[in-house]
Amino acid sequence: MDLALAQGGIELKQFFRTRESLVFTLLFPIMLMVIFGSIFQDIVLNPGQTPEVTLSQYFVTGMIASGLLATAFQNLAITIPIERDRGVLKRYMGTPMPKWVYFAGKVVSVAALAVLATVLLLIVATTFYGISLPSTGQKWWTFVWVTILSLISFTLLGIAFSTVARTGRSAPAVVTPVALVLQFISGVFFEYSKLPTWMQQLAAIFPLKWTTQGLRSVFLPDSFAANEVAASWELGKTALVLSAWCVIGLVLCLVFFRWTTKRDG
Repeated sequence: MDLALAQGGIELKQFFRTRESLVFTLLFPIMLMVIFGSIFQDIVLNPGQTPEVTLSQYFVTGMIASGLLATAFQNLAITIPIERDRGVLKRYMGTPMPKWVYFAGKVVSVAALAVLATVLLLIVATTFYGISLPSTGQKWWTFVWVTILSLISFTLLGIAFSTVARTGRSAPAVVTPVALVLQFISGVFFEYSKLPTWMQQLAAIFPLKWTTQGLRSVFLPDSFAANEVAASWELGKTALVLSAWCVIGLVLCLVFFRWTTKRDG
């Protein structure tokens, strides 16, 4: 545990010393929340229902899910190829440090960044866009398990996806379009129920859609569940799908993760 925490501290220092990572992982979701939240503020999604839900409120709950995706999946899928390309992972292999410590450090770093990103996004959402914090213990518990399962799946998938980029330089170009497409089809930028059916079916395969839906059940009124595609929050299915992706992500990591580039052998 001491080794894991020490490695996590190193990861966090490296993150905060890299301006690009700091901006795009922590500040970019907040900027998007402010820009689009202001644009969507007067659009009501459930006219005639009480209480009313604006598109900005719907959007900012999706941005909280997007923040989890950025701190875990995007962050790891971009930084690991850079470290592999620079020979950092190869040097780790030549040290007495157990290999699991490297991944434990990533997990500690992702968890700390996710908490920070979520707190910042919640401050903006509750201050400017009418989002209320969970009012019951049950909703807080839903918030906790949705966040934990999402972080685990995003982290494992980020580690596994880090093998796709051939070089560290190409990693952002490979990872960013995937993350953006997932956000567009998963109910982050647009109301999920208004998307084409084929797009909904595609998004339902991946975990982000279920993260956004689970978080909507926490921060939006219970009456809004009728506006979902299934006319309910489907929390049981959300837990099942996110848990399945945790297992799938772990298997993909074990099968595909590489410590060295192809040129290193």
